[in-house]
Amino acid sequence: MHGGWTEVGSRAVAVQHSWLTALLVVVASLPCRADEQAELLVPNWVEDAVFYQVFPERFANGDPTNDPRRDTLESDVPESWQISPWTGDWYARAEWERELGPDFFEHGVFHRRYGGDLQGVIDRLDYLQDLGVTALYLNPVFEARSLHKYDGNSFHHVDRHFGPDPAGDLALMAEETADPATWKWTAADKLFLELLREAHARGLRVVIDGVFNHTGRDFFAFADVRRLGRTSPYANWYTIHAEDDPVTPENEFRYQCWWGIDTLPEFADTPDGKDLGSGPKDYIMAITRRWMDPDGDGDPADGIDGWRLDVAREVPTAFWRDWHSLVQRLNPEAYTVAEEWDEASGFLNAADFDATMNYFGFSFPVKGFLIDGTLPASKAVAAFEERLAAHPRSRRYAMLNLIDGHDTDRVASMIVNAARRPYEQPNRYDFDIAVSPRHHADYDLRQPNARERRIQRMVAVMQQTFVGAPMIYYGTETGMWGADDPCDRMPMVWPGMRFESQQADPRGRAREPQPVAFDQSLFAFYRALIELRRRHASLRRGEVEFLPTDDAAEFLAYARTLDDERLLVGFNRGGAEHAWQVPTPAGAKVEQLVTASGDVGKVRIVPHGDTATVSLPPLEAVVLRVTRAE
Repeated sequence: MHGGWTEVGSRAVAVQHSWLTALLVVVASLPCRADEQAELLVPNWVEDAVFYQVFPERFANGDPTNDPRRDTLESDVPESWQISPWTGDWYARAEWERELGPDFFEHGVFHRRYGGDLQGVIDRLDYLQDLGVTALYLNPVFEARSLHKYDGNSFHHVDRHFGPDPAGDLALMAEETADPATWKWTAADKLFLELLREAHARGLRVVIDGVFNHTGRDFFAFADVRRLGRTSPYANWYTIHAEDDPVTPENEFRYQCWWGIDTLPEFADTPDGKDLGSGPKDYIMAITRRWMDPDGDGDPADGIDGWRLDVAREVPTAFWRDWHSLVQRLNPEAYTVAEEWDEASGFLNAADFDATMNYFGFSFPVKGFLIDGTLPASKAVAAFEERLAAHPRSRRYAMLNLIDGHDTDRVASMIVNAARRPYEQPNRYDFDIAVSPRHHADYDLRQPNARERRIQRMVAVMQQTFVGAPMIYYGTETGMWGADDPCDRMPMVWPGMRFESQQADPRGRAREPQPVAFDQSLFAFYRALIELRRRHASLRRGEVEFLPTDDAAEFLAYARTLDDERLLVGFNRGGAEHAWQVPTPAGAKVEQLVTASGDVGKVRIVPHGDTATVSLPPLEAVVLRVTRAE
């Protein structure tokens, strides 16, 4: 899911080569319990990782000299167009935006550019290291016209406006063909390799976004098809429905595109639909080698550490199996994670992915229980248990546990708007038509209050203590809020910057000013949680045991255990104090490690016999360590 468009569907793709293979694939696609599955060779480092998602165009502008120009945008904009101010009021419209149409900010917001680039990411690596994250997921960095870069014009070059010499890079690219032997290393490419070096020197892994289902219209192969039609040597890379008739004034050129969006032509599959077409497949294999082992010496240390694959189900699984075979040969420690919103165990097995973005197994029940407060604790636990059991152990610990991202409203705004979006069923986690002022006037744009921030802290506690690798969306730790696309892609709020208050309204209504600033307290809380996860291996590699729930009290708890270490995590989502009875056999001691409120004094622990009563105030989460008596 990406760009200014909504919801990705799933398209089942047959991968059988015979009736027997077909039967095996069907069986493999069925969910099964972990004890019925063979363990996987998932990269060991992922269990210990804390990921941080970076949307490069909106993260930091480290080099204003490379900012995009008007003629690089994907559509015409007024002559008065210019780079948008990083610290401006998000909903205020520039004069050039007002020239585009009615007084609704949507008519200009998708044409905005803020100048974020790779130098900005490099400049902020120390900030990320201080936060404590250990892996970066970069939204697409490849050459493209859009702000989101999911409409790639090349997968073998970094976007020239992310590097120091856009004009020089464009000239270099003009000399190339589809033959990898002709590919150059542009200034932007070299800066990306420098980013990898700098990140690796700080112990940070780097995972990049791969979009192997479709391209942009300026992608070199599609541009040639537009010019030459079916006579182009790349004609079989795409599915052409109709060629343009040069005699008529209309353009009759029609082609298969992703979800009917004509800026995103789809790569063609083989005629039987079982694999990606040979031309695109060979190209993707080549760019995979390029970014995983840039100098081609057989040592992947200078390359990326993994891939996040966009709309993965819409690419045949036979391709994914061959691609994963190459990835494993290049770097056995590389991590591959698929974008998939629904139950995915069968697909992951068939396509050989290490994991998925864990919407189904983590985000859905977390939102229902903690954010919306409408999913009973017992049902949340049942969902967690069932969805964990669908995967072998190695995959459970590698799942990417996110709450918000570039395809959702921000977690702070999810909480503000929880009452207007009750948790009904898993596929109601995120619908653009329901989570944005673009479509709903009653979507509340205000900043969270103290109660809502407390819930965000509870969500953060669960994210950092649950099974799987947590991923923070840029700015969540600084207090950023916002609706779904485009409002989830505001410029990063950095300490030391003075931002204009949000006072304008996307629908032209009166609105109270909302101050925007870096939230040092919230940042410190996220940093402390990440450090807690780092210090306690049981939170990263330990077994999980769900403890008795109390639906009436809205209480949920689980234990994380590894060797002699046992940590208990409890959540009181209710409006009254809850007395949690914690067993303390043989005189064991219970101590607090962290609370959502940040005040351990608010949680009282009273030992009596072989139990201890832990009194949790309303909207409180606590992490406890149970230690044996000396």
